[in-house]
Amino acid sequence: MKPTLVILAAGIGSRYGSLKQMDRVGPSGETIMDYSLFDAQRAGFGKAVFVIRRSIEKDFRETILARLAGRVEIDYVFQEIEDLPPGFVVPDGRVKPWGTSHAVLRAESKVQTPFAVINADDFYGAEPFALMADYLSSLRVDEPRYAVVGYLIESTLSEHGSVARGVCEVDRDGRLVGIVERTHIEKTPEGIVYKDEKGHFTPLPPEKTVSMNFWGFTPTYFRFGNAFFEKFLREKAGNPRAELFIPLVVNHLIQTGEARVRVLPTAAKWFGVTYREDKPRVVEALRRLVDAGAYPENLWK
Repeated sequence: MKPTLVILAAGIGSRYGSLKQMDRVGPSGETIMDYSLFDAQRAGFGKAVFVIRRSIEKDFRETILARLAGRVEIDYVFQEIEDLPPGFVVPDGRVKPWGTSHAVLRAESKVQTPFAVINADDFYGAEPFALMADYLSSLRVDEPRYAVVGYLIESTLSEHGSVARGVCEVDRDGRLVGIVERTHIEKTPEGIVYKDEKGHFTPLPPEKTVSMNFWGFTPTYFRFGNAFFEKFLREKAGNPRAELFIPLVVNHLIQTGEARVRVLPTAAKWFGVTYREDKPRVVEALRRLVDAGAYPENLWK
C-alpha cells in the first residue's frame, strides 16, 4: 500500500505578491511543486492530492494537470471558508481561511492510505520524502502513529526577512513532545532569534529542530481533526483572525496521549519563496542541484 501525498496549495502568498505555487523556478520551467512530486514519486508515494481554491482551478489545471497527465497520479479538492461541518456557518466579516488543519480535512474523501502533508511552495529535498515514505509504509491505516520531518533551523531561514517556524521539543527517543509556532524568527549578527508576544528577542540555537509543515499521518487524523475543528469553531469562530494550524491539533493529541509523533531528522537544505527576493536564490540552488546530478535537466521529459 503506497502512501499518499497531500499538497497544501490553497494559499495565495500575500508577502510574495502572486500565486507563488505556480511560479517557474526550475531550468526547464518547473515549479517547486514539480520537484516535490518528482521526489515523492521516486520515494514510493502512490498519488498526490492537491488542496486548492476554486479561484485557481483553471490555472492549476493548465499549469500542473496538463503537463503531468500520464506521469503522476493526481487528484484535487477545494478549500473554501464555506466548507464547514453541518450546523456551522461562516461568521459575518470572515474572509481569512480556517488554517492548515482545515485544509488537510478537505482531502479526507481522497485519502485511504497513510499520507504525508506538505506546503506547495516549499522545497524539502529528496531525503525527507524517502524518510517519510519509509515510515508511512510501515503503518496500518487505523493506528494513530504520526511523524514530522525535523530540520535544523539554520537551514530554513530567509535572507530577506523574518519567518515563522514550528519549533520542536524532541525527547531522547526521537519523539515529538511539543511544538510551538514562532512567527518572527530571523538571523542577526548575534545569532538566530525569535520575537515573542511582548516584543522581546530570545536566542535560538542553530541546531534547534523545526517543522516546515512536512507531516505524516494515518487516516485516523481525520477523526481527531474533525472533532477538534468543531471544538475550535464553537470557541473561536467569532475571532476573524483565528486559524486552526496542524501543530495545534498535534500538540493536543500528544498531550492527551491519543497519538504518538516520531521526528524524522534530516540534514536536507530547505528553501522556498517566502519573499519575492527569495526567487533568485531558489533558481540558483536548483540549478546547482541539476548540475550535480541530483535532478534531471527536465523533470518530466
